[in-house]
Amino acid sequence: MHGGFMRDPAHTKSVGLLLAGAVCWSLAGVLFKYVEWPGLAAAGGRGLIAALFLLAVTFRSLRFTWSPLQLAAAVAYAACTVLFTLANKMTTAANAILLQYTAPVWIALLGAWFLGERATRADWLTIAAVFGGLALFFYEGLQLNNVAGLLVAVASGVAFAVMTLLMRKQKDTSALESIILGNLLGFVIGLPALWTAPALPATGWIALLLLGLVQLGLAYLFYAKAIKHVTALEAVLIPVMEPLLNPLWVLLAFHERPGRFALLGGAIVLGAVTLRAVSGLRAPRPAA
Repeated sequence: MHGGFMRDPAHTKSVGLLLAGAVCWSLAGVLFKYVEWPGLAAAGGRGLIAALFLLAVTFRSLRFTWSPLQLAAAVAYAACTVLFTLANKMTTAANAILLQYTAPVWIALLGAWFLGERATRADWLTIAAVFGGLALFFYEGLQLNNVAGLLVAVASGVAFAVMTLLMRKQKDTSALESIILGNLLGFVIGLPALWTAPALPATGWIALLLLGLVQLGLAYLFYAKAIKHVTALEAVLIPVMEPLLNPLWVLLAFHERPGRFALLGGAIVLGAVTLRAVSGLRAPRPAA
């Protein structure tokens, strides 16, 4: 403690949980390649497995209030995951990922009004560096080829932002219930596509299980714990390492090498996110 301020160990731990969640999220690209189903079917199957996993590991502490806030967060979560899956089918993966990560901009604009968490100049500089770095990272895959696909990708970014704001609003209760309900809603949305989906080989089922258990379930278990002790903006800026790791796993599994622009953009994003995370850890916090 110094001058009435002390560091918050819960905040430090939460930054670590966000980074662990980003590693889990980043497995999507390589695992989805083994699940030869339409996007909605894969999203629905993954959602059901994630919901059952989260119910199994947290059922004693769950409290479904069915409040407007809890339900709205669930709808935003389902919209985020389903729209992102659709965007990947309608436009390039690069477009989908880049436009989903417009989420920090929406949070910076709305966070002060909705949560009382005002974005600083450093936050805006971090957002600009992250977005510029991601644009470079995905430069070779960016295409203005499908306006509908681009709009769906932007909508997934808005849904990601709204989901994060609504979950942060529940910091004094629990966001896990919204995540479970959102996954079940994603399953219901994907049910018609699942009904007509072809049979999967064993590798496909293993990949789908890993998508539900690790890439979605475990990732959002970490996310729900972290959101209590980080700002909404930190909750989307720190996990931005996820789209950088995604092609790394694809490289290791399928030998798809990133180009020079990708390496430069990745370095910019990593640098910006690392500086933001470190500055957040160093910032003095009021002693309890």
